[in-house]
Amino acid sequence: MGLPDGSDHGTQQTQALLSATQEMELERRDYHVERPLLNQEQLEDLGHWGPVSKTHPWRTWFRCSRARAKSLLIQHVPVLGWLPRYPVREWLLGDLLSGLSVAIMQLPQGLAYALLAGLPPMFGLYSSFYPVFVYFLFGTSRHISVGTFAVMSVMVGGVTESLTADEAFVQSLNTTVDGARVQVAYTLSFLVGLFQVGLGLVHFGFVVTYLSEPLVRSYTTAASVQVLVSQLKYVFGIKLNSHSGPLSVIYTVLEVCAQLPKTVPGTVVTAIVAGVVLVLVKLLNEKLRRRLPLPIPGELLTLIGATAISYGVKLNDRFKVDVVGNITTGLIPPVAPKTELFATLVGNAFAIAVVGFAIAISLGKIFALRHGYRVDSNQELVALGLSNLIGGFFQCFPVSCSMSRSLVQESTGGNTQIAGAVSSLFILLIIVKLGELFRDLPKAVLAAVIIVNLKGMMKQFSDICSLWKANRVDLLIWLVTFVATILLNLDIGLAVSIVFSLLLVVIRMQLPHYSVLGQVPDTDIYRDVAEYSGAKEVPGVKVFRSSATMYFANAELYSDSLKKKCGVDVDRLITQKKKRIKKQEMKIKRMNKAKKSQKQVHQGEELEDVVASNQEDAKPPIMTSLKALGLPQPDFHSLILDLSTVSFVDTVCIKSLKNIFRDFREIEVEVYIAACYSPVVTQLEAGHFFDESITKQHVFASVHDAVTFALHHRKSGPKSPVLATKL
Repeated sequence: MGLPDGSDHGTQQTQALLSATQEMELERRDYHVERPLLNQEQLEDLGHWGPVSKTHPWRTWFRCSRARAKSLLIQHVPVLGWLPRYPVREWLLGDLLSGLSVAIMQLPQGLAYALLAGLPPMFGLYSSFYPVFVYFLFGTSRHISVGTFAVMSVMVGGVTESLTADEAFVQSLNTTVDGARVQVAYTLSFLVGLFQVGLGLVHFGFVVTYLSEPLVRSYTTAASVQVLVSQLKYVFGIKLNSHSGPLSVIYTVLEVCAQLPKTVPGTVVTAIVAGVVLVLVKLLNEKLRRRLPLPIPGELLTLIGATAISYGVKLNDRFKVDVVGNITTGLIPPVAPKTELFATLVGNAFAIAVVGFAIAISLGKIFALRHGYRVDSNQELVALGLSNLIGGFFQCFPVSCSMSRSLVQESTGGNTQIAGAVSSLFILLIIVKLGELFRDLPKAVLAAVIIVNLKGMMKQFSDICSLWKANRVDLLIWLVTFVATILLNLDIGLAVSIVFSLLLVVIRMQLPHYSVLGQVPDTDIYRDVAEYSGAKEVPGVKVFRSSATMYFANAELYSDSLKKKCGVDVDRLITQKKKRIKKQEMKIKRMNKAKKSQKQVHQGEELEDVVASNQEDAKPPIMTSLKALGLPQPDFHSLILDLSTVSFVDTVCIKSLKNIFRDFREIEVEVYIAACYSPVVTQLEAGHFFDESITKQHVFASVHDAVTFALHHRKSGPKSPVLATKL
């Protein structure tokens, strides 16, 4: 018969109490270990150490089989892997709704970001169609929305406007200013794609790891400021000269201030009204997010309403409000990139390629972690590169992924890039049939769309406060990146920020934290005596540790800090020792010389030879110990170098370690190495670190092994068996 429910509940409570009690007992229980003391030789024998067999992955590259061909095909064309297994019933409706929602955002942003890139609005729609469909085939992220993006557009705009400001450049292309900008943009897209595909194929996806999160966030914040400044001419309806290069943002702001008396009031009112409507709709969407199945398409409704009002009121004719103008409908045939522009654009193309990939992979990894799948960084680089490469043939400008659209794609039920394909088909419909309806759309409304969408990136200014509290080195990177990008423009600013970030890494590795370790009472744990008041130095033993690996840049600093922390002026002591030994030798030499001359006067040759030989035999030995020489002795007899933080060694590091052994042995201190990882030991062997005076018996498995050996070796010799840990 079963127990009643009350008994079951009581039993569960009793078991819970017992388990809690057992856990408390385990926490109070002492941790006992008894094992032999182990140096490196003994550890290798006990663990049966052997070199790791080398693998040759390149051998598999040339193997051909049906399974390998299928694997390679799915790896490089991921859609063939997930599309046949697509759960239609569970995911299709969500992807359709998500694709429609993204397309509704993609349309106004495509038109607006084309203006940001200095191009006619129609090319923003092309860039919202071709690259999106290509990414659907080759991408591995299920949630990012590829297409036009503000940061990429402003980088492209900087290139197009700076080059076409030169009349000779425009004439060399035999076209108008707008035509020259289009040619520069799609050639730039081709080069960006070429860089990204090439880097992806050689597995260079790890390059994005050198762009830290503070750097990327600061860079996008600075780019958003440049975007805002670039849209002021559309908000105020004024004409500005094209500025490029360092300080271009400052010059643009000064020119805007100078041109303010020429502001068109109708344009300002249009931009303000559109901006207020967009902000109100976004606030309403945030408030009703849980109740609405789809967000209210504020941008699309604003564009439709503004176009209708502009057409009905004749804003262009009556109030001088600048409008988009004629928009050609239909698809355009592919064109080849302008090869004569490659040399001019190659530097900008590489910078745009890196920034675009950094933004896409950062966002892709966030969604992948959130939804439990993996994003292949190298394949993402190839997919984004093919999107830009193929898009370049269809007169698109470089694209990446948009944070706002990606969040909408995820929040509205998108599960795969089917949503991206649906949005691209909707844009195709606009391109083919409906594009011409937006010819009366005021440019001020598109500027308002861009500025309102900068809200997310402008919020990143709050990073300054959070980084001040969390990590001021990261704050320094943030500020330097922001200032460099604002003052030096996007391409030079990116290079400066990366160099500065890497320089900080080198400086931090050159200036690590050095510490003397003490033993935590009744444990085999050793901690910095400056941080742990309960940790006490073992009498006669110094344990030294660096917080960073030791290599050529900080090897000398390591040696200097070691000598300083030990409290002994090693170099001065060695110099004094050598001087006193030399002085002693000279004194003995003078005594022997005086005795020899004295015996030559009083004795004959034969007797002299006998006495001289006897005197040579009776010559007093040279005293070399510090005590005998009258020099102060160190208050420790053993030095232990904790190399647990060392991940590699180079030739300079090996020479420095050898010098440490030599110098401390000169002042009668024996040196040992502890907690050295096997790959580092292998590198020491390859660098001929070990010899007759320094063997693997000087390397120990742990700091406690080395301390125990040093204490016992000092007292009774190294051959007696010792327990390294007995607590």
